[in-house]
Amino acid sequence: MGGYFVKILFALLVCFLHTEISILGLNSTSEISRVKCIESERQALLNFKRGLVNDSGMLSTWRDDENNRDCCKWKGLQCNNETGHVYMLDLHGHYPQRLSGLINISSLIDLQNIEYLNLSNNDFEGSYIPKFMGSFTNLKYLDLSWSRFGGRIPYELGNLSKLEYLDLKWNSLDGAIPSQLGKLTSLQHLDLSLNSLSGEIPSEVGVLTSLQHLDLSGNYLRGEIPSEVEKLTSLRHLDLSFNSFRGEIHSEVGMLTSLQHLDLRGNSLLGEIPSEVGKLTALRYLDLSYNVAIHGEIPYHFKNLSQLQYLCLGGLNLSGPIPFRVGNLPILHTLRLEGNFDLKINDAQWLSSLSFLTTLGLTSLHNLGSSRYWQQMIGELITNLRELSLVDCNLTDESVVLSASLQNSSSPLVTLNLNDNSLEGPIPNLSNFTSLRTLHLSNNRLTGEIPKSIGLLHELESLHLQDNYFEGDINEWHPTNLSKLEELDLTDNSLSLKFGTTWVPPFQLYNLGLASCKLGPSFPSWLQNQSHLVFLDISDAGIDDFVPDWFWNKLQSMSLMNMSYNSLKGTIPNLPIKLTDDNKLIVLNSNQLEGEIPAFLSHAYALDFSNNKISGLNTFLCGKRASTNLHTLDLSSNRIMGQLPNCWEHLNTLEFLDLSNNKLSGKIPQSMGTLVNLEALVLRHNNFIGDLPFTLKNCTRLDILDLSENLLSGPIPSWIGQSLQQLQILSLRVNHFNGSVPVHLCYLRQIHILDLSRNNLSKGIPTCLRNFTAMMESRVITSQIVRGRRISSRSISPLIYDSNVLLMWKGQDHMYWNPENLLKSIDLSSNHLTGEVPKELGYLLGLVSLNLSRNNLHGQIPSEIGNLNSLEFLDLSRNHISGKIPSTLSKIDRLAVLDLSNNDLNGRIPWGRQLQTFDGSSFEGNTNLCGQQLNKSCPGDKPIGTPEGEAVAGEDEDSIFYGALYMSLGLGFFAGFWGLLGPILLWQPWRIAYLKFLNRLTDYILLMVEVNMAKCHMWFKG
Repeated sequence: MGGYFVKILFALLVCFLHTEISILGLNSTSEISRVKCIESERQALLNFKRGLVNDSGMLSTWRDDENNRDCCKWKGLQCNNETGHVYMLDLHGHYPQRLSGLINISSLIDLQNIEYLNLSNNDFEGSYIPKFMGSFTNLKYLDLSWSRFGGRIPYELGNLSKLEYLDLKWNSLDGAIPSQLGKLTSLQHLDLSLNSLSGEIPSEVGVLTSLQHLDLSGNYLRGEIPSEVEKLTSLRHLDLSFNSFRGEIHSEVGMLTSLQHLDLRGNSLLGEIPSEVGKLTALRYLDLSYNVAIHGEIPYHFKNLSQLQYLCLGGLNLSGPIPFRVGNLPILHTLRLEGNFDLKINDAQWLSSLSFLTTLGLTSLHNLGSSRYWQQMIGELITNLRELSLVDCNLTDESVVLSASLQNSSSPLVTLNLNDNSLEGPIPNLSNFTSLRTLHLSNNRLTGEIPKSIGLLHELESLHLQDNYFEGDINEWHPTNLSKLEELDLTDNSLSLKFGTTWVPPFQLYNLGLASCKLGPSFPSWLQNQSHLVFLDISDAGIDDFVPDWFWNKLQSMSLMNMSYNSLKGTIPNLPIKLTDDNKLIVLNSNQLEGEIPAFLSHAYALDFSNNKISGLNTFLCGKRASTNLHTLDLSSNRIMGQLPNCWEHLNTLEFLDLSNNKLSGKIPQSMGTLVNLEALVLRHNNFIGDLPFTLKNCTRLDILDLSENLLSGPIPSWIGQSLQQLQILSLRVNHFNGSVPVHLCYLRQIHILDLSRNNLSKGIPTCLRNFTAMMESRVITSQIVRGRRISSRSISPLIYDSNVLLMWKGQDHMYWNPENLLKSIDLSSNHLTGEVPKELGYLLGLVSLNLSRNNLHGQIPSEIGNLNSLEFLDLSRNHISGKIPSTLSKIDRLAVLDLSNNDLNGRIPWGRQLQTFDGSSFEGNTNLCGQQLNKSCPGDKPIGTPEGEAVAGEDEDSIFYGALYMSLGLGFFAGFWGLLGPILLWQPWRIAYLKFLNRLTDYILLMVEVNMAKCHMWFKG
C-alpha cells in the first residue's frame, strides 16, 4: 500500500515539472511541431495574394505576422500532416465573395506537391492560364471554371499525368483543344464547355478510357464527331450541344452502355437517329433537339430505354407515328417533341400511362388540334403536369385539353403555354391554377375583357397575352395581388390602362410590353416606381405629353426601350450618366422630340430618332466621350441643318447610319471614311454638294449606299466599284453627276439595285453589266413589293434598322423597305446616255425593273430582253430606238408595265400572251408602228374594226335578246314560286288547309293502293 502511494506522488511530480518547463518556454520541440508550414511555400502564397483584389476578405487570414506564420491554418489551404507541404488550395468564390484582378499563378511555382487546385467562380479579368501549370505533376484536381480566364488552353497541361478532374468551363478560352490532353490517361472528368474553342475534337480523346464525364458544349467546334468518342466505354455523361458538328450520329454510339446523359442538341447533325441508341439501357437523359437535318422516324427500339427520365426531340424533321405503347418509358418525367410537323399521333393511351410525367412540350404538332382522343389524354395528365407547352398545335376554343384542364380543381401546373393557336372567345376562369407562374396565351383569337380571376394567381411571374383581340379597361384592381409579376406583355390589343397618378404597382417588372394599348394622353407616372425594367415597349400608346426627367435615368438599367409612334414632346436632358449595357436599344421614332441629342446616348447600341424634330448633332458627335458601342443611328426625317461636323471618328463602331430627309448642306465630311464597319450609309434628300470624299473607299463593308436627291457633282468615282464590292444597293439618283457610267461598277457582283437616274451621265451603257451575278438569280418572292413600314420594332434583336430606298415603280416614286429581299432593278433614266441597249442585259434573269427612258439611245431592242422572265417593269420610252419590237417580249408573263413610246420603232406590234394586254399608250409616238394595240392596220391587212364591229353589233343584239329571255324566266319563276308557296308559308289558315289536303291525299293514295292490291289478289286466286 505504501509503494502504491509513492508511485502516485512520483507521477504527480513529473506532471508538475513538465507544466513548469512548458510555462518557462523550455519545451521548444512542441512549438516547432505545431508550425508545419514550409517557409518557401508561405512566401509563394503571400506573393500570389499581392496580385489579387481581395475586397470581400476571402484572404483575410493570409497575413505576414507572428500570429499567422502557420500558413496551413490559412483559409482555403490544407497541408500534409507529415511533410508540411501544401497539397490543397481551394479559393473558389461565391457571390459576393470573389477574388478579382490579374492573377499571377507563376508565383505558386514552389507548391510542387499540390494535388488539388480550385480557383473557380472568381474574376481574373482575362488572365491567361500559364504554361508552367504543366509543372504541377502531382495535381489530381484542377478547377479554373467561371473565372474569366482568356487565351488558349496550354498544351503543357498534357504533362499532368495524375490529373483526374479538369474543369475549365465558362471562361473566354479560344483556339483548338490541345491534342496533348490525350496523354491524361487518368482523367475521369473533362469539362471545357461555354468557351470559344474552335476546330475539331482531337482523335486523341479516344485514349482517355477512364473518362466518365465529357462536356464540350457551347463552343464553336466543328467537323464530325470522331468515332474515337465511341471508344470511351466508361462514359456516363456526354454533352456536345450547341456547337457546329455535322455528319450522322454513328451507330457505334450503342457501345457506350454506361451512358446516362447524352446531349447533342443545337448542332448540324443529319440523317436518321440510329436504332442503336435503344441499346443505351442506362440512359436517363437524351436530348437531340434542334438538329434540323435529322429526319426519319423515332426508332422503335427507344421503347427499351426503361430508365429514361428526360426525352427531347424538338426541332428535328421527324415523321411517321410516335411508336410508344403502354409500358414504354415508364419513369419519363419530361417529354418534348416540339417542331416535328409530320409526326403522327398513334397510341394516346401510352401518354396517359406516364404517371411520372411533369413536363410535356408538343409545339407545332399540327394534327393535335384534330385528335380529340389525344387532347383528352393530355387533359387527364393535368393532375401531375407542372409544365405544358402546346404552342402552334391548331387548338381551338373547343379543344378538350383546355376545357379538361380548367375543370380540375387541384392542378399543380406552373407553366401553361398555348401561344400561336386558334383559341377564341374569352379567357375562362383560371382561379384553380393557384400554382401558375407562367401563363402565355399570345397570338390567338381571344376576345372580351381581361378577367379579374387572373388577379387571383398569386404566384404568377410571367403573363403574355399579346396579339389577341382583348378590349376594355384595366384598372388598379386587376393586378392587386400579382406581387410576384416580372413579365407583362399585352401588346397589340385594344386595351385601355386606367391607373391613377398616385397608384403604386405591387410588382417590380423586368419586361413590360404595352404597344398599341392606350396609356395616354399623360405619360404613365406609375413607371417611376419600376426600378428593375430591362425591356419596355409602350410604342403607339396614345401618349401626348412631355417625358419627365426621372424617366431618362432609367435607361441605365434597360436593354430595350421603345416609345415610338406617340406624341412625346420636349428635349432630352444631357445627364451625367453612362450607359453600360452592351446591347442597349433606344427606339423613339415618330414623336415630336426636339433639340440636340445628348452625348450620353452615344454609348447605346442602337438609336432610332427618325421622324422627330431633332435639330442638332454637335454635342452628340463631338463630345469628349468616344463611343465604343453604337452600331445603329437613324436620324432621318428631322430638322438637322447646316454642315455635318467632321468628327465621325468617335463613332467608328457604326454599322447603320441614316441621315436622310434633313436639311444638311456642304460637303460630306472626310472623317466618314473612318466608319470602316459601316454597312448602310443613307444621306438621301439633303443638300450636300461637291465630290464624294475619297475616304469613303475605306468603308468596304457597305451593303447600302444611298446619296440620292442631293446636289453632288463630278464623275461617279471608280473606287465605288473597286473598293465597295459588297454593295447591294447603290442609289445616286437626282444629283448632278456627269461623265460616263464607270466600267468599274461591273465589279459589283452582289448589286440588287442600281439607280443612277436623273443625272448628267453620257456615253454608252457598259456591256459588262452582265457581271451583276446577284441579278442573274431569279427572285423567289413574287408578292407585293411596295409595302409600309411596321409600326413596332419590339424585337429584342439589336438590328432595328429597316433598310429603305426611294425608287420609281410603275411611273411613280415609291419607298421600299428592305428592298434587297424583294427587288432587283436598274434605273439609268433621264440622263444623256448614247449607244445601243446592251444585249448582255438579257443575262440578268432576276431583273424585275429596267428603266432606260429619257436618254439618247439608238439601235434596236435586243431580242435577249425576252429572256427576263422576272421582269415586271420595262421602260425604254423617249429614246431614238428603231427597228421592230422583238416578239420575244411576249414571253415575259410577269410584265405589268411596258412603255416603248416616243421612239422610232416600226413594223407590226407583236400580238399574243402579255403584249396584247397593253393599250396604245405603251406604243404611241412611234409613227411607223402598227397593230391592234394602236387600232392601226399594217400594210396588206384588212381594215381594223369593220368585221369585228359588225360581229360585235350582232353579238350585242343577241345579248339583248338572251338578257330579256333570262330576265323573263327569272321573273316567272319568282312569281310562280311565291304565288303558290308564299301564302302557305306566311298565312296560317292557308297553311292548315294545305296540310289537311296533304293528309287526305295521302290517305286516298294508301286506300287506293290497298283496294287495287286486294283486286289483284282476288284476280290471281279466281
